[in-house]
Amino acid sequence: MNATAPLLITFTAYLLLVLFLGLMAYRRTHSLDDYILGGRKLGSVVTALSVGASDMSGWLLLGLPGAIYLSGISEIWIGIGLLIGAYLNWLFVAKPLRIYSSHANNSLTLPDYFENRFQDKTRVLRLLSAFVILLFFTFYTASGLVGGAILFENSFGLDYNVALLSGAFIIVAYTFVGGFLAVVWTDAIQAILMLLALLIAPISVISGAGGIDAVWSQMQAANPDSTALFSNMTAIGLLSLLAWGLGYVGQPHILARFMAVENAQKIRPARRIAMVWMLIVLCGSVTTGLAGIAYFADQPLANPETVFIVLSQSLFNPWVAGIITAAILSAIMSTIDSQLLVSSSVISEDFYRVFIKPKASEKELLLVSRIAVVAIAVLALFIASDRESRVLDLVSYAWAGFGAAFGPVIVFSLFWRKMTAMAAIVGMIIGAVTVVVWSNLEGGIFDLYEIVPGFVFASLAVIGISLMKPQQGQIALQQFDEAASLLEETQQ
Repeated sequence: MNATAPLLITFTAYLLLVLFLGLMAYRRTHSLDDYILGGRKLGSVVTALSVGASDMSGWLLLGLPGAIYLSGISEIWIGIGLLIGAYLNWLFVAKPLRIYSSHANNSLTLPDYFENRFQDKTRVLRLLSAFVILLFFTFYTASGLVGGAILFENSFGLDYNVALLSGAFIIVAYTFVGGFLAVVWTDAIQAILMLLALLIAPISVISGAGGIDAVWSQMQAANPDSTALFSNMTAIGLLSLLAWGLGYVGQPHILARFMAVENAQKIRPARRIAMVWMLIVLCGSVTTGLAGIAYFADQPLANPETVFIVLSQSLFNPWVAGIITAAILSAIMSTIDSQLLVSSSVISEDFYRVFIKPKASEKELLLVSRIAVVAIAVLALFIASDRESRVLDLVSYAWAGFGAAFGPVIVFSLFWRKMTAMAAIVGMIIGAVTVVVWSNLEGGIFDLYEIVPGFVFASLAVIGISLMKPQQGQIALQQFDEAASLLEETQQ
């Protein structure tokens, strides 16, 4: 599909706005603390929208509608699992992590938090957790770049590789310049755009087709199984879809928002805003996929993940299509920028300052962080260069990796006083290795989403090792008690 002038103008205007925000953020970024966590000054609204946008990503507008379009409404169980997992993450993890990460020597990154929480003088825990972040975020970032390439390819008729490079350049540019503030400010705008796009598109399709009943009938005619909640569903399949919710407690780019909020009192209103936003956009995403089944019944799409793009450009005039195209790019950008930022902070804070140059200046660390953004993007580009890559597959692998490796460690570290550094190390290794191995096995029980065995085995390891040799370090125990007291004060 060739680009039209209105599409180009609206799309370019959005990109200029994003770059402008990056420059504004640059002027307010004076230290590594600013670059990584924005000085811990986020308000409730920005926190909520930023968490939502960085969480959902291009998966919301490409992967999920594509899965619904391909398999029908039975894929909705992914969304249900995510809603439950996100709510529990906000309810039980957000506030304790904000308090503990600040109290534990002002920890700026997850590896920093793990080391300070367990008083790990060996630095093994920091090094291991940093490696896990870089490993799985490279795949996660690649998923976003694939989504960006699909968008540019379908919207502007670009070659896949040219589209891939174009999207990567735009995202790296403002992340490189503005750091965390640029990321969260653009995330807030992107969350609003995503919300509007997922309201407009499905409503227009349903209205144009003659209403919900007409669309439902067309879906059944095109694919009788598309309207069944449990179509071809096994117990393993259902559990695998619901298990996506387990991943929330281990996602570094989401946890970083909790650590950056201004104070613990901002968490509750942020949770309410975030959950309402998430419920609306998930419903819109599912409805878009279902509407696509009816709309493209006579001419099936070659790539299911383009259903939202093709729908928006078929239904609307070029000006509206340009805004919706910008919304799709914004969804992709909102997660990639967060992943690049977390990964670069790991390199500067957890590798460079700790192992290479402990006395590095703030200016030098900022430079290292910005160079790291480019380096990680290059690695992700290499993975994304495979034209057959699917957004949902790449996201699924990275989501499981983080959920299994970090999820149990985060939860137990916040609520179990006598958990040890060794338990965290072993749990992290078992969670990550289980995901890698399980994902390469097929048939029977191995069809279960790898996050489930990874989370369970990692949890058992944490519990077993901590029971055999509980935490005895007085500094770690005292610090935990102090953080628990601070948490109790906020709940009174």
